[in-house]
Amino acid sequence: MAAVQLGGVLTRPDRSATGSEWQAARFAMVRKLEAQGLRHEAVLAAMRSVERHRFVDSALANQAYEDTSLPIGLGQTISKPSVVARMIELLCHDRSEKLGRVLEIGTGCGYQAAVLSSVSIEVYSMERLRGLHERARANLRAFRLSNLHLLMGDGMLGYAKGAPYAAIIAAAGGNDIPQAWIEQLAVGGRLVAPTVTSAGKQNLVVIDKTARGVVRTELEAVHFVPLKSGIG
Repeated sequence: MAAVQLGGVLTRPDRSATGSEWQAARFAMVRKLEAQGLRHEAVLAAMRSVERHRFVDSALANQAYEDTSLPIGLGQTISKPSVVARMIELLCHDRSEKLGRVLEIGTGCGYQAAVLSSVSIEVYSMERLRGLHERARANLRAFRLSNLHLLMGDGMLGYAKGAPYAAIIAAAGGNDIPQAWIEQLAVGGRLVAPTVTSAGKQNLVVIDKTARGVVRTELEAVHFVPLKSGIG
């Protein structure tokens, strides 16, 4: 048996786990997210449906539904499920309808892009590292997500051709929010990204773009890979 329920605690599935065993592990993960305060129904549903174990190396698949970041190569990581859920819930905030067009900076292995595609009408996801761009394309091929567009490019520049965006989310933290992102955010839109504080640590930052200007809110401390420019 690849996964066993013992005293209400699900053990790690191994690589031979069946679909139902992976699903049980995924649902257990989402129950923990709910216990931590995640409330947005569409985000919860997306976290239940997207198979995180398909986005990590097979040797790490048994850790896929633990609340931990995992290496995906080229010095990058797949974010903790709780961080992915938290950031996407912040994007959705009090909306009951789907987000419109969303820009993701840092495709990585493609997991967060897949979750975003479930809560958005359209997603543009940019990756600066060709190796990860190709890996995400391979990971996502079987999902056939017609509303998700993978782009190779410098995420610090955003993607002006798709603007304006109802939401922008970043999976890497810079010293500040690039001006290009703010310019490409629609009025009424929201941006969520890790940003380095004056103390040299990262915090989640929410930018709301209103008709009167930009409102910035700093939230809890986080730890993301550095935001870099250029293509590698």
